Amino acid sequence: MQISPEPSSSTKSQNWLPPSPVLSMIAGASAIFWICSSLRHWLFQSTGYDLGIYDQVTYLISQGQPPISSILGFHHLGNHGAWAVYPLGLLYKVYPSVYLLLLLQAIVLALGIWPTWSLARLAGLSERLSLAIAAVYILYPVVFNINLFDFHPEVMALPALLAAVLAAKLRQILWFSVAIIWVLGCKAVLSLTILALGFWLLIFEKRRICGTIALLLGMAWFVVVTQVMIPNFSGREVEGVWRYTYLGNSVLEILVNLILKPYLVLGRLISLSTLDYLYQLFFPVIWWLSPLSLTALVPAIPTILINSLSDVPFQRSLAFQYSIPVLPFLLVAIISSLEHHGSSLGKVILKIWQKLKKTEQIQDTISFPNYSKLPQLILIWSLIVFLMFGKYGRFWVYFNRLDTWNATREAITLVQPRGNVLTDNRLAPHFTHRPVVKLLSQVTIDDNFTEFDYIVLNLRHPWPDTENIGQNIANKLTTDPRFQALYQQDDVFVFQQTTNFSR
Repeated sequence: MQISPEPSSSTKSQNWLPPSPVLSMIAGASAIFWICSSLRHWLFQSTGYDLGIYDQVTYLISQGQPPISSILGFHHLGNHGAWAVYPLGLLYKVYPSVYLLLLLQAIVLALGIWPTWSLARLAGLSERLSLAIAAVYILYPVVFNINLFDFHPEVMALPALLAAVLAAKLRQILWFSVAIIWVLGCKAVLSLTILALGFWLLIFEKRRICGTIALLLGMAWFVVVTQVMIPNFSGREVEGVWRYTYLGNSVLEILVNLILKPYLVLGRLISLSTLDYLYQLFFPVIWWLSPLSLTALVPAIPTILINSLSDVPFQRSLAFQYSIPVLPFLLVAIISSLEHHGSSLGKVILKIWQKLKKTEQIQDTISFPNYSKLPQLILIWSLIVFLMFGKYGRFWVYFNRLDTWNATREAITLVQPRGNVLTDNRLAPHFTHRPVVKLLSQVTIDDNFTEFDYIVLNLRHPWPDTENIGQNIANKLTTDPRFQALYQQDDVFVFQQTTNFSR
């Protein structure tokens, strides 16, 4: 079944309104995601980078204070230009809690089920098969993994990217524009995704108006955010440039060297690390892709290139947020493959399945998308992949640190709300509703620490990168008359400044 050039009003309504199974999937996924991320935080396993950063700036916005991250040391808009965090401050006015931020992330991730299902239905796939494609989305490892890894504004772009594709296919120009504007506000680098989306819509989908809008907005925002907003608010180059120093020390220098020094790029792209990254991306959906539908991945090319060229290995891992912009277009490619009965590997699997069950051979006249066993096969494979790549096993590590849980809870209650705090990366998100909270990685043992009213340490389970400095600070403060040991239990310490303490 081909997508009609002009969908009727009934088709539009059918594909925008989710049935009860979709709503149940969204509700169930939201609940599971929130419980998992909240439990991680409750067990003191969330981190200052990045949950603490975004919880603090959101809180400061809600209080009408300048959203200057004390962890980063500059204004929030200098951090990826993510203005989409500002509306979250309104929610914090009602209930300022990091658990609210985690709930929002869980709901946003789960909401991606809706446009995924809608795109499948719009392509003419059956109800059962459309639900299976929605399951592919929610079981794709990066969705669960990023929910478990603190909070990141680009998560809010994931359902919006899917909604933008849906709006473009339905020729809903206003909703398309709203969706891509929101995406641009989630992270500066997403301007490249929007630019590539515009190229794809213009050339391959023949959606000239939407394609032109995306091209112009993506290009304009890239220039504004990288050359004006971020430098002015942070006083430095765009965050992440340090990961590409072999290409240059600024965004413009990197862009120039990408063209003038292609051998540097090819050396990174043709490598085992890049092949491994592509394997992680495509293996979860490889059976449902056909070569003819790979043009849908054009908008994902900037993200794949950026991650492949990075000096940082974890940027090519599905455990982190960097591959989020790839997923929507993988799903579009899958839907297109099934829509056009493409010769995908899954068709071969279905034939083998038939032979093993000693049933009738699949005939070419049978519609591939409506084959009765396909939804089950897709669901089973998605579950297998989730078990392979999902980071649910981290909870075993989290529970191994319960021996200091009670002491840490007691220590937190002793810290006054307005006091400046120095602590480690794991404890920082529990002190971010204040203007000043800093990490041990931001200080040296030679500092006098009088900037801080409280210094909170867990020496039994320290953050690995700052284990030594934490121990050295504890040793120094025990003999420093300006500080007293307010609390000490199970290797958890709270030192309070005694001189000029007025907060």
